[in-house]
Formats: sequence, structure tokens, C-alpha cells
Amino acid sequence: MQLKDKVAVITGAASGIGKEIACEYARQGAKVVIADLALDAAGATAGEINQAGGKAIPVAMDVTSEAQVDDGVAAAVEAFGGVDILISNAGIQIIAPVVELSFAHWKKMLAIQLDGAFLTTRACMREMIKGGRGGSVIYMGSVHSHEASPLKSAYVTAKHGLLGLARVVAKEGAKDRIRANVICPGYVRTPLVDKQIPEQAAQLKISEADVVRNVMLRETIDGEFTTTQDVAQTAVWLAAFPTTALSGQSILVSHGWHMQ
Repeated sequence: MQLKDKVAVITGAASGIGKEIACEYARQGAKVVIADLALDAAGATAGEINQAGGKAIPVAMDVTSEAQVDDGVAAAVEAFGGVDILISNAGIQIIAPVVELSFAHWKKMLAIQLDGAFLTTRACMREMIKGGRGGSVIYMGSVHSHEASPLKSAYVTAKHGLLGLARVVAKEGAKDRIRANVICPGYVRTPLVDKQIPEQAAQLKISEADVVRNVMLRETIDGEFTTTQDVAQTAVWLAAFPTTALSGQSILVSHGWHMQ
């Protein structure tokens, strides 16, 4: 119970990595706010957690909407009395070469990944400061926070941007014992990644098996996907770390794809 009675707001928590973190946090004693674009899906995840003996509430949150973010964090405070942890996880992927990527898709990617990270950080930090208990802000980056790949200009730009935001938050939050870090997974076999496999196969004119073997996992040390549980355990460790000694860092969980 490393997170007993901590209140965690997790965006994009109705599926994939976000859901795994939410469930693991609940097992570790946290009170979890399932923030997602789809309220019914968020409610289903919260229901699973509550039926298993945890504590969770769903909130509808479009992370690009200032009003929805502020209202969702206010709902978390009303339900659980404060905010101790933010997991900024909401994200999408759009695959296209730079010369074919529409400006609308570019703006959509950056709005969800960066505007969403800023808005949720601002709202949660305000509550962390009010509460006086410190806090942990965790951004879901990627190996693409450090590396680049073809067809992912907006995604790579956004994930690099999260490193800069985390470092600023680490410096500004230190006086209030608020830490900020970035988890940088390799490819995790989620619906988001499954969708990319045929898209990349079409763009690169190779088979789907070759996308997995020679694009996604080529640089790993063992040819393995990162799992949602790998990421969730890292998120527990970062949130439970007791001091600001660990802040402003990126933690790679990538089977050795990128090493630093």
C-alpha cells in the first residue's frame, strides 16, 4: 500500500496504460479519479475498481478544454479532499509524413499532448499547493521524447515538449515539495499501437510483421514489447518516492531501446 490515501487524477484512464495505472494505484491504496473523454468508459473503469474494493470516481474530461479540466479537478477535490498525484496520460497518434500531415492534425496532436499536460498540471498544482502536502506530477512521454521516427513529426515534437514542461514544473514546484517526472515507455501493445501497425505497413510498404520486428522492436535488447504493468509499476515508484531528490527526470521503460 505504497500510495495509501493519496488522491490521483489520471487522464486517459479508461483504457490502455492509463487504466493499468489506475488499477495498480487503487491496489496500492490510492483514491483514483478516472478522467477520460468518454464518461461511460471512465465509469466502467471506476466501477471495476470499486467492485474490487478500491476507491474511484469517473469524470468526463477533454484535456484540451480549460473548463472541463478545471471542473474535473474540482470534482476530485470535492470527492476526495485534495490532489496528491497527477498522471498526464491522455494522448493520440496520427501517422503521416510531414509533407502530408494536415495543419489540423498537427494542432490536434499538440493540443491533446501539450495543452492537456499544461492545463491539468496547472489545475492540480494549484490544489497541491493549497493542500500543503506536496505532490507528484507524472507525464506519459515516450522513447520518442528522446528519439525520432519517420511519420511522427507531431508526436515526437509533443513528447519532446513534455521533458521541458516537467523540468520547469520540477523547478517551480520544489518549494512546495511538488515533483515532476516523465515516464518514457517503448512500444506498449495497446489499441493505440495496434492501430499503428497496419498504418505504418501501408506507409512504409512492408508487412505488418516487419513493422513489429524491424520498426517497433528493432532497437530493443530482447525484441519484447513494454507492458502496461511495466509502466504502472514505474508510475507507482515515482509517485511514492519520498523526496524531491527525484524530480525533473525522464525514466525510460523500453527494453533498452534508448539508454541514457
